[in-house]
Amino acid sequence: MTSGPLAGVRILEVGTMLAGPFATMTLADLGARVTKIEPPGGDISRQVGDSYFASLNRSKRSICLDLASEAGQHRLGELVAESHALLVNLKPSAIRRYGLTYETLRRYNERIVCVALTGYGLEAGDDPAFDYVIQAATGVAALTGDPAGPPILPGYSSADNSAGLTAAVGLLAQIVSGRGGQIDVSLRDVMLSQLNYRASVWLNDGIEPLRLPLGAHSYYVPAQMFPTACGYLALFITHDGFWRLFAAEAGIDGFPTMSERAAHRDEVLTAVTAVLASDTAAGWESRLRPLGVPAAAVRTLPEALAATPEAVVQAGQFRLVRSPIQVAGYQPTYLPPPRLGEHGGLPDHS
Repeated sequence: MTSGPLAGVRILEVGTMLAGPFATMTLADLGARVTKIEPPGGDISRQVGDSYFASLNRSKRSICLDLASEAGQHRLGELVAESHALLVNLKPSAIRRYGLTYETLRRYNERIVCVALTGYGLEAGDDPAFDYVIQAATGVAALTGDPAGPPILPGYSSADNSAGLTAAVGLLAQIVSGRGGQIDVSLRDVMLSQLNYRASVWLNDGIEPLRLPLGAHSYYVPAQMFPTACGYLALFITHDGFWRLFAAEAGIDGFPTMSERAAHRDEVLTAVTAVLASDTAAGWESRLRPLGVPAAAVRTLPEALAATPEAVVQAGQFRLVRSPIQVAGYQPTYLPPPRLGEHGGLPDHS
């Protein structure tokens, strides 16, 4: 078995809650040595619960430092001197106050890569920028939910997770370049970028994106959730070949081209809704999957995990979802999350 693709890469994290810790855990799963620098009270996510903390901090080391102290700053400099990158997700003012920028840290290591993961950008202010706030501010919430109801939020932290992955890509890109430097990633910019085609249609064609019932896609028809005799089915017909296969199984005539289905959206949806009511969501999935038609019954998370046991791994006492990046010949060793200050600098409480 080969070592991880990031074996030998040393990363420091001054992270809190989700976005930053998720970024560095992703890199740790790929073999990087990640050292989490925590304040005397620890990352606040430790207070949320052990399972929460474990889901974002497995396979890391923990060093406890008071970065507001001279001793803490001295130790930080030593760590930077022997590291490839530092990833921070704090308010811009705190990042500067603790000297966690390339401008400040380059004196210890010219090739250090410093990643600032903030709400609105390192040069912006300290306006609060939690996941839900960013989803509201960038138009994500306005595009989610039934058009007759209020805007809603996804059931997970989409902005934090997406920003974490983006920050990890930026960090690796700068390491590969062989140069040190400052990387600036904001949750706001990440979520605006993820509205790619919706933003492009507005910017170039002046068409404002709208919420459609049951999460219907703007272009593809039928591509949305449908009620069935029992449960909901996600059906995603993106081209005419899929439609021919589905229509033959469902006994629906007409609408052979994508343009026709788009032009007669209401008629198509009425016909599809009526026929799907004749079987359960699970029944339709079992009928359509073998045909190659994209369809899935809506499952709860417990149901989804039960159906995918290979995705669950053991990290010490914790059962967690494995890394989604499967590297041929490499199997991560999933270690438990570190105790506060387990690898140095634990504060003296005497």
